[in-house]
Amino acid sequence: MTFNGFSEADFDVFSIEGLDPRMLALRHHIQPKLAELGDYFSPILTALTGDEMFYHVAKHARRTVNPPKDTWVAFAANKRGYKKHPHFQIGLWPTHLFIRLAVINECPDKKALAKALNTHGRSIMEHFPKQFVWSADHTKPHTTEEPAPDLIDRLGEIKKAEFLVGLDVDRETTVKSGAEILNVIEKTFGQLAPLYNEMRRRVRPH
Repeated sequence: MTFNGFSEADFDVFSIEGLDPRMLALRHHIQPKLAELGDYFSPILTALTGDEMFYHVAKHARRTVNPPKDTWVAFAANKRGYKKHPHFQIGLWPTHLFIRLAVINECPDKKALAKALNTHGRSIMEHFPKQFVWSADHTKPHTTEEPAPDLIDRLGEIKKAEFLVGLDVDRETTVKSGAEILNVIEKTFGQLAPLYNEMRRRVRPH
């Protein structure tokens, strides 16, 4: 695959004022690239996980006033959607590219996933690269370099709790790296896949 990478213009989309103008720019500049990444990484993730993976480019269809502050393509073992399942993400905030394994608030299996993370996942996470970052809220760009002590426990106890882990690549590096970003994403997915596989073994299919 020849992927031309992301550009300064892609990141600058998030500075466009107004819902309709920003959405138009998202559709023109970013969504085609996210779809390219979806086509490219779906079979790779299928091979890494043993689950047939489908990609879903964020449409932001429910927004009526506030323009999106970030955007992404998600990969899940469900053709209809990703939000109820552990899933992988590639996306952009104005300041960086993010590559994630995510469990977000719509997932109905968070108690079982928290148990899996506590009993089997911690040994996997101990071997994650030190560059990995953690988040408890996919709607905010802020991350931590170490998981909060209660991050996993909250996932099993609080209805809207979330769990995200992966790599951030700053805007300047993302723009400069061009096609090399494919290698970064593939390497990161390979490092995250064992944790995904452990979680999938502990939850029922939907």
